Amino acid sequence: MDFKNRVFALTIKIPRGKVVTYQLLAKALGDPKKARAVGNALNKNIDTKNIPCHRVVRSDGQAGGYAFGNAEKIKKLKSEGLEIKNGVISSLSAILFKFKH
Repeated sequence: MDFKNRVFALTIKIPRGKVVTYQLLAKALGDPKKARAVGNALNKNIDTKNIPCHRVVRSDGQAGGYAFGNAEKIKKLKSEGLEIKNGVISSLSAILFKFKH
């Protein structure tokens, strides 16, 4: 499986109301230095209904990029019950999804 599809396969596992950072997703793939590559792969996601790339966020709690724009990503995250103030996710550590190895 190529890198992009490995990213998508893990992203599918992130449940509603939870998020993971680009770096944690890269770490789960075996290389925490590939956070930017994770973002690039997610930017190519054309199946946003089944691959919830909006649930992958920056380590500083900001939403990060999204093919449909930052405002749309924040809207989706809020619709899942996440609290976001001034563009930053509140209580990020409490809602981080932990991948099981």
